[in-house]
Amino acid sequence: MIKFRLLLWLMARMMKKAAKTNAEFRAQLEGKDFVFQIQTEDKQTVRHFVVKDGKVKSKGKAHADPAFTISFVSAHKGLKIMTAKDRNAFMRGIQEKDILLSGDLTKLMWFQGISKYLKP
Repeated sequence: MIKFRLLLWLMARMMKKAAKTNAEFRAQLEGKDFVFQIQTEDKQTVRHFVVKDGKVKSKGKAHADPAFTISFVSAHKGLKIMTAKDRNAFMRGIQEKDILLSGDLTKLMWFQGISKYLKP
């Protein structure tokens, strides 16, 4: 569980850095104003991300009204899927019900599009 929590924190740091240093990433943030959340189903591990004014802020707690939520069945599955080298791991996780999605799926597609900027 701690490794997954750390991964989400690192993801937040990478997004903040990319918002400052990567013009392509900044372009993806332009005009966006919403909150998304990544968590375990039991909400033992949860982090929300605020995308607003070309910046990304994050807190390690639940948000009252995220635009979309990505829930992993466990911290172990979340860590395994999010760190997988296989580009299809996320889609397979959805198919195998290791990932549950809720909310605005167009914003979720946006998130999948920016994930290429979140590699260390």
